[in-house]
Amino acid sequence: MVSPARKVNIVKKRTKPFVRVQSDNFKRVSASWRRPRGIDSRTRRRFKGTRPQPKIGFGSSKKTRFLLPDGFRKYTIHNLGDLESLVMLNRTYAAEIAHNIGAKKRIELIERAKQLSVKVINADARIRAVEN
Repeated sequence: MVSPARKVNIVKKRTKPFVRVQSDNFKRVSASWRRPRGIDSRTRRRFKGTRPQPKIGFGSSKKTRFLLPDGFRKYTIHNLGDLESLVMLNRTYAAEIAHNIGAKKRIELIERAKQLSVKVINADARIRAVEN
């Protein structure tokens, strides 16, 4: 199996989701984040004791942004040409076969990826075990 060129420790500054204002008070207000826009909003004005809001400082390091836990970056492939483009970058990028690729094409792509020693993230998807 191909290993990443360098394994960098991924540090997330915040893993808890940011919660929408008053989502705990009303069932109709979902918890998914929306920016508070009211003119008198305590949260928008960042008063003491209010819930945290997303800021640029919570962003990930440039080295580890979009990095998968195994140390690769994801690259979606649709055909053999896309796969061939990963030959020189097979220790940086891992291939992910697009969702709309059928089983027959997937088998071709996976076989070619093995020859090129490119890691395929979703190699098991849509492939049935061959019965003897």
